[in-house]
Amino acid sequence: MRFMIIVKASPDSEAGVMPSEELMTAMGNFNEELAKAGILIDCDGLQPSSKGARVRFSGDQRTVIDGPFIETKELIAGYWLWQVKSKEEAIEWVKRCPNPMPGTEAEIEIRQVFEAEDFGAEFTPQLREQEERVRAQAKKH
Repeated sequence: MRFMIIVKASPDSEAGVMPSEELMTAMGNFNEELAKAGILIDCDGLQPSSKGARVRFSGDQRTVIDGPFIETKELIAGYWLWQVKSKEEAIEWVKRCPNPMPGTEAEIEIRQVFEAEDFGAEFTPQLREQEERVRAQAKKH
């Protein structure tokens, strides 16, 4: 099972405050543990929403909204993508994580990633082939 582990933003992360050397060391050590355990697929931190944009869809209309975005608690500061046996295993790993926002309350969200079998008959053999081609192509870049 794959899970996306989402680190929620804080006022500091949205203000562009960089993590301390101590936090970067702790997170680096945690990431090494994840890699050695064979569960880490990918991870990264995200720039503040002031450097981002959103595209709002309404029928055929597209509206671009430049950041920053107001609701900090709904924003993402970073993520991991893990391959684990269960949600419970993901929870146990998150509980071992250093506090990503020292000095304040922080929240990490755990979300399971859809797998092909989750889509049922609507995910036809042709669509499965297409997804496999796209994933193989993406890995080349």
